[in-house]
Amino acid sequence: MNDARFFNDEPFLDDEGTDLLGRAQYAKHAVELLERVRTQTETGVLALIGPWGSGKSSVLSKVIRLLQDRGGRDAWLVAELNPWLYSDLESLTAALFSEIRAALPKGERWSEARQNIGGFGQAISPLGKLTALAGLDSESLVQAISDRISGDTSASAAKRKAEDALRKAGQPVLVIMDDLDRLTPDELLLVFKLVRLVGHLPNVYYLISFDEQTLMDVLQRSDLVGNSETRAREFLEKIIQVRLDLPAFRERDAAAMSTRALNALLDSHGLSMTPDEERRFSEAYFRHLQERMQTPRAVKRYFGQADATLGSLVGNVDLVDFLVVTFLRTTEPGVYRLLKRHRAELTGTSIDWAPRDSTQRPGERAERWHSRLREAGVAEQYVKGVLGLLAQLFPAVQKDLGNGNDTKAAAQRRGIGSPDYFDRYMVFGVPDDDLPEAAFDDALAQLGTGTPGEEAAELLLRLRDDTHRITRRLEQRRNAGIALPAAALLKAIADSYGQLTAEPEMMGLVSGGMSLQFLARDLLTDLPPDQRAAVLGAMASTPDGAVLATRTLHRATNPGDNDSEEVQTSEDWSRQARDTVAEQIALHLAPTTARPAEELTESETDLIWMWRHTHSANLRPWLRQRLDNGWEVLPLLGKLLRPRPRPHRLIDESVLAGLEAMFGLDDLYTRLDPLLQTQSSDSPADEHHSNVLQALREHTPPGRQDRG
Repeated sequence: MNDARFFNDEPFLDDEGTDLLGRAQYAKHAVELLERVRTQTETGVLALIGPWGSGKSSVLSKVIRLLQDRGGRDAWLVAELNPWLYSDLESLTAALFSEIRAALPKGERWSEARQNIGGFGQAISPLGKLTALAGLDSESLVQAISDRISGDTSASAAKRKAEDALRKAGQPVLVIMDDLDRLTPDELLLVFKLVRLVGHLPNVYYLISFDEQTLMDVLQRSDLVGNSETRAREFLEKIIQVRLDLPAFRERDAAAMSTRALNALLDSHGLSMTPDEERRFSEAYFRHLQERMQTPRAVKRYFGQADATLGSLVGNVDLVDFLVVTFLRTTEPGVYRLLKRHRAELTGTSIDWAPRDSTQRPGERAERWHSRLREAGVAEQYVKGVLGLLAQLFPAVQKDLGNGNDTKAAAQRRGIGSPDYFDRYMVFGVPDDDLPEAAFDDALAQLGTGTPGEEAAELLLRLRDDTHRITRRLEQRRNAGIALPAAALLKAIADSYGQLTAEPEMMGLVSGGMSLQFLARDLLTDLPPDQRAAVLGAMASTPDGAVLATRTLHRATNPGDNDSEEVQTSEDWSRQARDTVAEQIALHLAPTTARPAEELTESETDLIWMWRHTHSANLRPWLRQRLDNGWEVLPLLGKLLRPRPRPHRLIDESVLAGLEAMFGLDDLYTRLDPLLQTQSSDSPADEHHSNVLQALREHTPPGRQDRG
């Protein structure tokens, strides 16, 4: 149904096609009933009754069409009057007779009727201004008109002429008044009395439409009826001869219409649902959405809102999450605002651990969400259902309810429960600081083919500035079985490695560099073994790239054992890769021979550390040669052992193992003996150097302690 109309005021998607709710058949029933009423009385009032949004206006439209399609003397003339457009008796009276007159055919046969109807309207409508000047209220005003019609010669004569002309024409006129429940109490009474006292004309019938409960509430606010439902119902019964209650909107009707609307939405955006998406949406619909889809208009309004905001999000969000969030936004705006306030907690990025205190049981955490939803304005009967929807969207809420959580699944589907995609659901698009999925895929294609492009350049820029999110999105594609241009990505990652500006995550524990290291390891293992050494060599062509290449090789050959000092070379490719990377490191460090150890850069000290992973047997004599030819051991250690914030120790077991691989601890302590034996008061002026010596004293090998 590609021609679905979501944005008009009708409660249905279109006028044609399958009549899901049987409204066309009901309209035929209403027309047949009108004919029966006409045979029994020359005027009458029928009421089409149903809740707001149930399709009353649609049925009225179908009734009008059926009546107008009739030919000959069986045809009905139709006048439509919207009484809520008129605020006073004079304008409403003039409008009633104007609409009746306009409904009459333009032929000669009807000229007398048109003239007499117009004359009758003119005879009584001026009274509105006269009585208004006298200060009469609306009830007295209508009574004054009634008295004038029955007593004033000109008004009563005009009415008789109008009645005679309408009887003579012999063709029925149906005056349709919709949405009477929109009127104020005084306006509503005015309409009803006008119909009974003034509009009571032969061959003129009225079909009025309203939501009964709302109309009853309006009547009970009037002085005539007072706060009495019984009196309000009795008043209605005096006005209305025949009730036409719209058939109930059943659950199966709502499901059928929702299915049709969903299909129309998907068709209009060129989408389809996977079996898993169908299952998840069905779960959301039957657990909660269904109980809120009480009228056809509610169904249409919901899917219309989805259609209005889906366009820029196609392919960038999870479809089911989007539909659920749209439901919350349109029916529970307080909850939608709550999502923004609790973004960090909902996406698992909050550093406030108090809500997750292990002493707090799932029941207590669930009650906290119940309280939040009530404060957000959710009616008590809907709290459980809305909470169920939040649990479906957010693994954090699911965990609070004691059902476990799956944060990877939320991220994999680009769900709102992932911090990487949350904002897309809030701004109805991809924010400026984010990269759309299409651009992301284009960038990967450009990297894979070696074709420069704006998208690839943007991706590499984001890789430096938004490292964590980009690496996660790459991993998500990899986990989904999407082939990535691993070789090109590894080279690009290596080129960016020394230029990262992204802030650490997980309370500062995970740096951007660490995120890239794990991604690089995974990408390397995706490559055929015979390509890995060459790719690592290309990565190591720059100093920063050589650091990443070494870490990548080390992680790839030591899975689950990052404490191992050396690259494992049980396979041919790893031995070749080790030698290639080690050669590159040696080349990058060659210029350091002409400078003292104090002038080593951070990148160069990183390379020295990395060399121990690839070829510690070559590194050790290289370092000893530098120390024998001018480098001082303590300044060198000061560069290698950077200050670390508390409570981290300057030297721990892993650092000690690294020093053993690079220097040999016995040789290192021998070179430092004079400084290590120096009393603390005579320690070097450089505080960091003093800390290095003290840390080494604390880790003096047992054999050397005995010698001391």
